[in-house]
Amino acid sequence: MDIRVYRPGELTAADRTAWTALQAKAHLHGAPDLANPFLSPEFALAVGRCRRGVRIAVAREDGEPAAFLPFQRTATGVGRAVGLGVSDAQGVVHRPGFTWDARELLRACGLAVWEFDHLVEGQRPFEAHASGTFPSPVIDVDQGYDAYLAGLRDRSPKFTRSTLAKERKLGRDAGEVVYVHDERDPAVLRTLMGWKSAQYRRTGRSDRFAHEWITRLVERLFHTRSDQFAGILSVLYAGGRPIAAHFGLRTERVLACWFPAYDPAYAKYSPGLVLHLRMAEGAAADGIAHLDLGRGPKEYKDSLKTREILVSEGWVTRRHPVAFGYRARRAPVRALRNAVVARPELFEPADRLLKKMGKIRSGDR
Repeated sequence: MDIRVYRPGELTAADRTAWTALQAKAHLHGAPDLANPFLSPEFALAVGRCRRGVRIAVAREDGEPAAFLPFQRTATGVGRAVGLGVSDAQGVVHRPGFTWDARELLRACGLAVWEFDHLVEGQRPFEAHASGTFPSPVIDVDQGYDAYLAGLRDRSPKFTRSTLAKERKLGRDAGEVVYVHDERDPAVLRTLMGWKSAQYRRTGRSDRFAHEWITRLVERLFHTRSDQFAGILSVLYAGGRPIAAHFGLRTERVLACWFPAYDPAYAKYSPGLVLHLRMAEGAAADGIAHLDLGRGPKEYKDSLKTREILVSEGWVTRRHPVAFGYRARRAPVRALRNAVVARPELFEPADRLLKKMGKIRSGDR
C-alpha cells in the first residue's frame, strides 16, 4: 500500500472521480454512512479554499486509489478532521474490505495526533481510539414520503396533527404557503444566515457566521453543483415572504441537514417543523434515501426521526510530545461539555442561563 499526501489543488480529476465512485457504491456494500456529503471531495476542497492546512491522504493499491482521508494539520503536526466544528461526518472513504493501521496512517500524514468528533460507523482502526459515541437522528424516506408520514402518524399522532394544522393556519393567516426545495436566490441564503446568527446570539451560543471562513464556505458550497453533490437551500414561503429556510448538502442518497432557521415573528406556527416535513417530501421525490439531522439533542429531531446512527469523538495519537500536550488540553473541555449535555439536571439550567445571557446581549428584554 502506497500512501501519499496532497494539497487540495494537487488532487487529480481521476482521483476525485474515484473518490466519488467509492461513495456512490458505499450503500451497496453495507457502508451507507460513507455516502454522507461531508465525506465528499467537494466538501474537502471547499474547506481547502477557506482554511489553511487542508490535506488529502490517498492510499493506493496496485496503483489504484483505495482510500481517501481529508484532514487539516498545523506545522507542529496537530491534525483535525477537515472542517472540524462544522462537519457532521468524518473518516476514511474506502473501498470494501480496505483496512489500515491508525498510527501508521498518521505517520504517513505527518501527524502526531488526529482529532475527530463525528466519526462515522465502520471505521474500526479509529473507533478503538474513541472517547465517546453519540446518536445522530435520521429520517428515512427511501420508501417514499407517504410511507414516512404514515409512520410518523403512528409514532407521534398528536405531533403530526398539530404540525399539519399549524401549516394550514399559517396559510390562512399569512397567505399561500409555498415550498421551494432547491432555491437558487443567494439573497435568501443571506436571509437564512442572518436568522441563524440572531438565533445563536439569542440562545447564548457562539455565532458560527461571525467566523468569516464559515460564511465563505457556505456561500461556496451553495454554488457547488453536480449530479453527485450540491448545496441545497430549501425555503418555506408564506404570502410570498420567506419565513423558514435550511441550507444543507446532498449526495445521490443522503441529505445532510446543516443550518436551519426561521423568522421568529412566525414562531407560533412552528415553521421549522413544517419546513422539515416539506424537506422530507422533497428529498424523497429527489431520490434521497435519508436525511441526516446531525448529532445533538433536540426535541424536534426526536419527533421527526425514524432511527439513529452513531458517531464518535476522540483522538488517535502517536507517541509524541505534541500529541500528549494537545490531548491534555482538549480532553477536559470535551468531557465537561458532554457531561452537561448528557444530564438534564445540568443541561437545562445551563441552557436557560445561555438564553438569558443571549437576551441581555441582544437587548431583547
